[in-house]
Amino acid sequence: MNTFLAAVAALISIALGLTDVALPPTAGVADYQLGGAYPPADNVEIVTRDRTEQPEAGRYNICYVNAFQTQPGELSFWKSKHPSLLLRHKGKLVIDANWPDEVLLDIRTAAKRRAAADVMGTWFDGCAKDGFNAIEPDNLDSWTRSKGLIKQSEALAFAKQLVARAHGSGLAIAQKNAAEWSSKKIGFDFAVAEECQVYDECGVYTKAYGGHVIEIEYANKPFKTSCAARAGKISIIRRDLDVVPRDDPSYIYRTC
Repeated sequence: MNTFLAAVAALISIALGLTDVALPPTAGVADYQLGGAYPPADNVEIVTRDRTEQPEAGRYNICYVNAFQTQPGELSFWKSKHPSLLLRHKGKLVIDANWPDEVLLDIRTAAKRRAAADVMGTWFDGCAKDGFNAIEPDNLDSWTRSKGLIKQSEALAFAKQLVARAHGSGLAIAQKNAAEWSSKKIGFDFAVAEECQVYDECGVYTKAYGGHVIEIEYANKPFKTSCAARAGKISIIRRDLDVVPRDDPSYIYRTC
């Protein structure tokens, strides 16, 4: 089946509620390794790593993909292979102010969304081939930092295409942050929520996804509050802000 037909089949399955993908274990012990892979502790059941890393054997593996803007160090790829998919305003690239080495993708037309989804779909296929179980597509809220160029409806349409492509690859897919999207019928299978205790959003995610929520806190007080409220109900961890490997002096990892 070609990629177009696979995407169509996945969309039909989503509409009929027939999507059959493996979900992360409810309240499973998680480790968030975006800053570099390292051997997880023996009790860890869920491992998240960048798509350029390999999954960890014997665990539920989540493949991180920066889906709505460029990954640091990959701008030259987009400029050479897909220059029309880089968002520009008055001829200048639109850069995420929070992440100055990341450029927003231009998803304003159906054709550009299809083209961007094709790129992501290739990466999703690679994650599946490597042995990952799920996709974590980051920066769903890029449209809010697009200088008004991208509409929420366009971002939602692209998100639905990403869901279809992930399911077409046999992978589950997470809603990463953007709590306000939890009530929208997009098709995400579970949630990855950063600092939902800080922003009083954890209940929004659990209402939408039940126990299939992975909460990541970066400060001790909200982490402790979350553990007191939800330990054993969802996955909760504390990490250092740069999610560095274990051998880095800044490394922090706690679970409850």
